[in-house]
This record gives sequence, structure tokens and C-alpha cells, in this order.
Amino acid sequence: MAGVSSVRSQRSCIGCDRQDSKKELYRLVRTAEGDVQFDPTGRLPGRGAYVCSLDCLMAARKNRRLERALRVTVDDRSLDRIAQDLSRAACAATSSEE
Repeated sequence: MAGVSSVRSQRSCIGCDRQDSKKELYRLVRTAEGDVQFDPTGRLPGRGAYVCSLDCLMAARKNRRLERALRVTVDDRSLDRIAQDLSRAACAATSSEE
């Protein structure tokens, strides 16, 4: 039997193009209803895109890469909600590292 590969799936941040493992990036998902939300588990069904930080989320919004990646228009209310959820997740990750 062939050896098991330890290569992890790599994803690219849509804000800065940095490549990293799924666990190191934050996933955004377009649901079947067309809503966009932060996916803290990385397992929600729907079209996904990854960012590495809140700054990259804003950069992706500014240059429309977020909308192209998810193939949907993201309104300001949704973006604010996503930014708050992502900030909470980043703070939680930082505090758990300490």
C-alpha cells in the first residue's frame, strides 16, 4: 500500500494571495439562499472564499475580489456583520494562543 501523504490542502487569501492551510485562514461562504456569512467551522455548504485577516477582507471588498470569488453582490450590512464575526474569531484565536 502506498504511503499516506501528509500534504495539507492549501487555500489562497482573496485579499493578499497568501497561500496557507485551511485551518490558518478564515472562510466566507455564500449560502444556497444567496447570503454571505463567516463560516467559523469551515464546513458550511456553499461557495467559499478565504481571507487571512480583517484587512484582507476589506481589501477584497474594495477591489471586488470578494464578490467575484463568491459570485454574488455583498451589501454593506452583510459586510459589517461578517467583519464583526471575523474580528471576534480573530480575538478568540489570539486569546487562546496566550
